[in-house]
Amino acid sequence: MNAHPTNATLLAVMALLVSLAPPIRAQETDSGRTATVGAGTLMLAQPAVSADRIAFAYAGDLWIAGIDGSAPRRLTSHIGIEFNPRFSPDGEWIAFSGEYDGNTDVFLVPAEGGVPARLTWHPGADLVQSFTPDGSAVLFSSGRNAYTGRHRQLFTVPTSGGHPEQLPIPHAFKAAWSPDGAKIAYTPLYEAFTQWKNYRGGTTTRIWIYDVADHSVVQIPQPEGRSNDTDPMWMGDRVYFRSDRDGEFNVHVYDPGTGDVSRITAHEDFPVLSASAGAGRIAYEQAGRLHLLDPRSGASDPVPVRIATDLQEVRPRYASGENFVRNASLSPSGARAAFEFRGETVTLPRDKGDDRNLTQSAAAHERSPAWSPDG
Repeated sequence: MNAHPTNATLLAVMALLVSLAPPIRAQETDSGRTATVGAGTLMLAQPAVSADRIAFAYAGDLWIAGIDGSAPRRLTSHIGIEFNPRFSPDGEWIAFSGEYDGNTDVFLVPAEGGVPARLTWHPGADLVQSFTPDGSAVLFSSGRNAYTGRHRQLFTVPTSGGHPEQLPIPHAFKAAWSPDGAKIAYTPLYEAFTQWKNYRGGTTTRIWIYDVADHSVVQIPQPEGRSNDTDPMWMGDRVYFRSDRDGEFNVHVYDPGTGDVSRITAHEDFPVLSASAGAGRIAYEQAGRLHLLDPRSGASDPVPVRIATDLQEVRPRYASGENFVRNASLSPSGARAAFEFRGETVTLPRDKGDDRNLTQSAAAHERSPAWSPDG
């Protein structure tokens, strides 16, 4: 008798394993609720702020709440991911990028809620940056006219709809318009630091300030040895931005009049992420929570948002999962096979018998099962 089963046998056993996929169970906190802590719900991201509201991304959708985090409600519910929310200058509209209709485009939705209106139609990804100062158009970045996927460029599209217009800036990844419309602060390069913490290579992200009138450019000064500067934001005549020039990402400010750069926040445990400005304040994500920063006083406080929602991905459910079979090992006789499956060690028979979950430890991830020679 052949003690070494063929590949066909392995495939047959794997097919049986897929049919026996166990239910996925949500992990709960001590209080029995998912994804919440005493200070509010975690994993909130990409906040935008207006005079009286804050919008943010959570669980693949956009949400909106009071400026103090009260009364949160879902703003979008499409199966696609919505991200990069930005308030219009009057706070009445929110522009965002949405994965609708099989593509990432620019959409506009009333801050009070409603049906999102699609503004761009190009097959490439269009990423919302901000509004024009008068609120008549949305500024977004796109690679639609770039000769390589390495670069993106800036465009505006009217909020009433129409053909996008390209700005005369060669390359731009992120950008923000000054309140008077005279300047644009932008990052010309993509962000390599999302892969490498404290990256200091040749594509460290810098911020350039473009003069609309004469097309001149001034770079925000960087320290010797470089830094990553990103998420430019205008408040008055100053540019606020995220930078890792002191180690961890924090909010800094650049004064064009003096050329000085100074740090405002002092987070050391987790970086400041996804900062944006509005109505005299800066909203950002840090340690999974939303924060509001008053640049005048330097005071930064977390916004306790408490969300109770269905969170379909964490509810107990059955799911097929051939993609979750990671490693396999045959028994010496070939009568059974052991599999690494969804973090458990499971054995299945070649022909007849029961499937067996040997570990049954939802809180741990077992890997790489190997059968001993004696079985």
